[in-house]
Amino acid sequence: MTAGSGQGTFSLMLRAFKYRNYRLFFGGQGVSLIGTWMQRIALSWLVYRLTGSAMLLGVVGFSGQIPIFLLAPFSGVLADRVDRHRILVVTQTLFMLQAFTMSYLVLSHRIQIWEIIAISVFIGLVNAFDIPARQSFVIDMVTHKEDLGNAIALNSSMFNSARLIGPSVAGIVIGITGEGVCFLMDAVSYLAVIAALLAMDPIAPGPKRQEEAVFTRLREGFGYTFGFAPIKFVILLLALTSLTGMSYTVLMPVFVKETLRSGAGTMGFLMAFSGAGALVAAVTLASRRNAAGLEKRIPLAGVISGSGLILLSLSRTFPAAAAFIALASFGMITQMASSNTIIQTLVDDDKRGRVMSIYTMAFLGMAPFGSFLAGWAASRIGVEYTIMLSGAMSLAGAVLFSARLGEIREKARPVYQRLGIVPEVAAGVEIASELTAPPED
Repeated sequence: MTAGSGQGTFSLMLRAFKYRNYRLFFGGQGVSLIGTWMQRIALSWLVYRLTGSAMLLGVVGFSGQIPIFLLAPFSGVLADRVDRHRILVVTQTLFMLQAFTMSYLVLSHRIQIWEIIAISVFIGLVNAFDIPARQSFVIDMVTHKEDLGNAIALNSSMFNSARLIGPSVAGIVIGITGEGVCFLMDAVSYLAVIAALLAMDPIAPGPKRQEEAVFTRLREGFGYTFGFAPIKFVILLLALTSLTGMSYTVLMPVFVKETLRSGAGTMGFLMAFSGAGALVAAVTLASRRNAAGLEKRIPLAGVISGSGLILLSLSRTFPAAAAFIALASFGMITQMASSNTIIQTLVDDDKRGRVMSIYTMAFLGMAPFGSFLAGWAASRIGVEYTIMLSGAMSLAGAVLFSARLGEIREKARPVYQRLGIVPEVAAGVEIASELTAPPED
């Protein structure tokens, strides 16, 4: 590879940074997400330290995510009506306040399990409004759709870089000072994203939205989402993966303590390896020019993540567990980021908030049921068999999606052609070459 071609590839991977607002958002979120990951690790370790119960880990996970399932459709309507920038300033401020509250309760040794559940519900309520607005906000910062996939992949890279750093730091901090300092550091980290949001150039308002009744707009959003095969099947697979494949994260304190016979530091480093696998997936996706062809990666990613979880369930040493959790995360983030890019590329702008709220329901709204089921199953059949079952369900989902791949590509191609992503001639060449060429990487 020549120096020029290497520079070109690097510029291609970072092209979303040409937008000032996106650079600010990326930097602020990058700092804040490190604190968020520290809080996640500290919260799960705190619950297991206080209760010793896998079931209560599932209950706390359920409490923090069920509001997303219940409210995301309505918050999606809000995201299509109200300034998304203002929504994010409010939600990030509320997140900061809850983190300060948690740090006070833990550092003063007053924390009780019912308070953790109550605060988890509050986090879920705020997330229900934050996530659809944040997902839809990308299009407000990155105005050209050809750069949208790159921005989503860079977001995923940012998220998983934080996932690489945050848990490692949290494991060390918990071992030295306890969980309270992690919550305090999370609270302070929100100042970065709030400052970034306030420093942005004014966001141009989107097209005027008709003031229809909420349920009318909600019905329209569901009809659009489940009436278009590419979006419908991507979201259904996300729902299955969220229900069964992602619940292993809730069980990590149990797996580390009972299976690996170790402590918070090991858990932090194990989750860092999970972040490393996810980061590799995100960086790989960032080098793609557009969304065309990504649907082929989704079932392969499901096979990789399912296989990684099954192998993780059989691991009894830290090196093996670290390798296989990285493999599982690589597959999951490849699937999630590919799904997000496909949906964001195909969706009509005036329905973006509502579709992304349904995406949020599938991605995060099903997670509470998965967390609850994982906690219940682990208390009955053990953490290893529960993780193994999660992997098997991910494999099944990949097979079911593969059976619909032809229909998905057929329905998506006209939209890609209209957007200029797949020209008519190129589409014809692609069809003709499918029988003679291997799948595109």
